[in-house]
Amino acid sequence: MTTTREAPPEEVVGADDEPEPPVRRWFAPSLPGLWGALILACLSFTPSLLPRTGLLQGAVAGIGAILGYGLGVLAAVVWRAFAGRGPRRARRGPVIVFGVVAVLAVACAIIAGRYWQGQLRELMGVPAQGWGESLLAVPVAVVAFVVLLAVCRLLFQLGRGIGRLFSRWMGRRGARALGGLLVGAVVVYLVSGLALDSFFTATDRAFAAANDATPDGVTRPTSDLRSGGPESLISWDSLGREGRIFVAGGPSSADIAAFTGAGAADPIRVYAGVDSADTAEARAALAVADLERAGAFDRARLLVATTTGQGWLDAGAMSSFEYVAGGDSAIVALQYSFVPSGFSYLVDATRAQAAGRALFDAVYGRWASLPVDRRPQLYVFGESLGSFGGEAAFSGEADLRNRTSGALFVGPPNFNALHTEFRDDRDPGSPEVEPVYREGRTVRFSTDVAAGAPPTGAPWDGSRTLILQHPSDPITWWSPSLLFSRPDWLAEPRGRDVLPSMTWLPIVTFWQVTLDMPASAEVPEGHGHRYTAESVDAWALLLRPPDWTPSKADRLRAIIAA
Repeated sequence: MTTTREAPPEEVVGADDEPEPPVRRWFAPSLPGLWGALILACLSFTPSLLPRTGLLQGAVAGIGAILGYGLGVLAAVVWRAFAGRGPRRARRGPVIVFGVVAVLAVACAIIAGRYWQGQLRELMGVPAQGWGESLLAVPVAVVAFVVLLAVCRLLFQLGRGIGRLFSRWMGRRGARALGGLLVGAVVVYLVSGLALDSFFTATDRAFAAANDATPDGVTRPTSDLRSGGPESLISWDSLGREGRIFVAGGPSSADIAAFTGAGAADPIRVYAGVDSADTAEARAALAVADLERAGAFDRARLLVATTTGQGWLDAGAMSSFEYVAGGDSAIVALQYSFVPSGFSYLVDATRAQAAGRALFDAVYGRWASLPVDRRPQLYVFGESLGSFGGEAAFSGEADLRNRTSGALFVGPPNFNALHTEFRDDRDPGSPEVEPVYREGRTVRFSTDVAAGAPPTGAPWDGSRTLILQHPSDPITWWSPSLLFSRPDWLAEPRGRDVLPSMTWLPIVTFWQVTLDMPASAEVPEGHGHRYTAESVDAWALLLRPPDWTPSKADRLRAIIAA
């Protein structure tokens, strides 16, 4: 008797029961991904705002490579979806072609990049780069790419593992998607929440310890005209490192008299540190009380200076103000954080705004209570993140004009509210790099203040607000919008210290300018984020001393440089 065995029923594979594609071994990269990595890595050698070291160029190329790899993999996934086929291992021929093209492309990128770097270094007066430095970019880029790729692969495998676990209770596609979303959410939380907060808490503590140190050569002032002095309401120990440097520095009356050729008073300097009082409002009130004690409201000119994160003020800019004012001046500032500007902005940018607003409002309140004929001229200063805080006390052009005799904002970050308003609402035909706002009646921009502030020759009566910004300053031009849109400053003719060959490239330019920022102060004066020498001409434009001459400006620039 013959037994007939029934054939098993045909398996119906639904959308949620598709077998998983074969898992690629972690050390076997995607060929489309490698093409994307090669393209973006080579494009990263194009010029940006500042000269780059081999290490920095390698970092830019490595980040570009991992982003290009991701785009290449995404493009392959989309193509396979339209073609209706799964992934497959690359054949030997295409791999060889990629290897040959990669060697040639990287060699061309290094040579072209070295040429552009040479042009940029010559433009800024930076020493030429050696071949060893240029070639260092390649191993650095490879290491950065491999490390970042390994991290991405680990996260991907973690998401797949969680997806397999969830697939016991739900469809496979939904489980994979949920696993990926869960891993992504955890990463975002760690980066923006717990881990980042812990990192900045530790950073704040580390810088708090440094804040207690006093640099060699800095001693407690013996003058009653300085915070921390014998009669001061603010103790020397509470000023912090930068506060002690500020009150102990600056020109004496003899220094100023030697420059002006006339008698001069000792300038007043008042500063409140983080440890001077518990809140920004309390520190501001204490600073105003110390100003009154020192007789600051009897001086001809009073400057409210907003510091950067750790309380830093540009010593050259402060001294320039005192020299141009002839010593008949007072400066007041307060510290709001222990950490540098970049960290301070990431941790809590509102601290800078709160400090700038609290200090100016406290000073203005006392200043406004004085008889009109006894009020000193009131000025505002802020550099870098300090300009972000300095702007916070004002609602716009009219507010600056009505409540100050002048303001100087130096190297403002791109996210500054007033800076953005003045730049974006510029007069038609004026460039973004040096805009003209409402015919320059109150607010003017300058990329080279020695050459003036456009529109030169036009009346500039009453209160003057001057904004200094170099075309090559990445702090001023960095913006998340650089990722996917070309800014006007790269659509217009380039600024005086930016190469004409610099062009906007999606994704690439954003990372180039991002990594330009840490080195923005490591370039010669007049470029990048270096503005000290220009403070002489800036204050001369704002204070308008009656006997000012080009020879005096030259002499004072030499003094400040020394």
